[in-house]
Amino acid sequence: MSRTKEEFVPQEPGKVKMYVCGPTVYDYIHIGNARPVIFFDTVRGYLEQTGHDVNYVVNFTDVDDKLIRKAEQLGTDVPHVAEKFIAAYYEDLEGLGIPKASSNPRVTENMPLIIDFIRELVEKGFAYENGGDVYYRTGKFSEYGKLSKQNLQELQFGIRVGVDERKEHPEDFVLWKAAKPGEIYWSSPWGDGRPGWHIECSAMAREYLGDTLDIHGGGQDLQFPHHECECAQSEVLTGKPLANYWMHNGFIRIDNEKMSKSLGNGVLVKDLRNQYKREAIRYFMLSTHYRNPLNFTDDTMEQAQNSVDRIANAVGNLNHRLNAVTVDQDITAEFAARLDQIRQQYHEKMQDDFNTPDAITAMFEWAGEANQLLQQEVVNAADIRALLELFSELNAVLRIYTDAEPELLDEEVERLIEERVEARKSKNWARADEIRDELSARGILLEDTAQGMRWRRK
Repeated sequence: MSRTKEEFVPQEPGKVKMYVCGPTVYDYIHIGNARPVIFFDTVRGYLEQTGHDVNYVVNFTDVDDKLIRKAEQLGTDVPHVAEKFIAAYYEDLEGLGIPKASSNPRVTENMPLIIDFIRELVEKGFAYENGGDVYYRTGKFSEYGKLSKQNLQELQFGIRVGVDERKEHPEDFVLWKAAKPGEIYWSSPWGDGRPGWHIECSAMAREYLGDTLDIHGGGQDLQFPHHECECAQSEVLTGKPLANYWMHNGFIRIDNEKMSKSLGNGVLVKDLRNQYKREAIRYFMLSTHYRNPLNFTDDTMEQAQNSVDRIANAVGNLNHRLNAVTVDQDITAEFAARLDQIRQQYHEKMQDDFNTPDAITAMFEWAGEANQLLQQEVVNAADIRALLELFSELNAVLRIYTDAEPELLDEEVERLIEERVEARKSKNWARADEIRDELSARGILLEDTAQGMRWRRK
């Protein structure tokens, strides 16, 4: 609201109420939807890491014009469309390594409280009914435009065509839409219909988190009109700020072009997950500050993949070396100080408006320390453990590395590895290289180290 960075002080010490506008579930989510999903999960994770109990609410818009059109296209009804794409959303969340929110309220499951909210607005004179539709009187809320910094008179001049004649003023927005023949509907004091888009979040935020949120988040495109309208609806009823802190992430462009259906350049998360590791997707999303625009290209994704592979290799090499070391002494004060400096860098950057790109830089500082240690002939086990413990702290929130469970090789691959070992013993280098290349083609990478052969999946 103030367009400045402010110290975060929750209303109740140690507890955070965070509401982030979720998807309209009429299709699979694209990478534009994925950015707030990944970023605000990171916000939640860091707040929890620093000792806060976070009540994190992300809503589902499961009735809407888009769902109605999709149901017609698929020859089904709105609830079936919603169920299909809510399931797909959860599948994408799992594929990105993101836990579910504290709650995911749905519009259709909260219709009575939405209708009651509208009734309160009508009774207080902030809303009016006309022809079965109910509209909000923006002129009665003197602060309309304060979040997006837009002037109401300028907004009026900007509205030229297509104004609904049932509105008292062109900038008034709909709270309840009368149902058309054949459409899904709910009964209300103003007739059969369904809620407008903006009212649902005001009603559910108040129901699940109270009158004032600690943090309200979403994409930059939601600042106006969606969040502006939420302020207008909620604050005239409660007399309190809707949120103490607002956070909006920037847009994603595709090859330096705006992502849009007309250009057909959207990238679905489910397709992206088939092409890249989830750690690379997370790295890409977090490698630019959340308020800045982000440009998606094949090159940036390849760079992200290479970066997470570098981190993973450092972790894997440390774990592998730890199994072979025999020296185990206390770490030196100098080494402990270098690790504390990396830890401090990470926390300073995360506490500076969640500066994830610089927090990731701290992880590469860590990788540099790891690689430098591994170059030594004699390595102290305590040094390795200290590095791995620090990495766990840095990675707990950013999660650009996943400690995957060891996978069992099938019998054929086991046989090939054993054959390669024998080929090397008999100095049949050609056959050993041939087997290595065959295993590589199957996604198995072999590494010959001083401590013996190790393998990992691509």
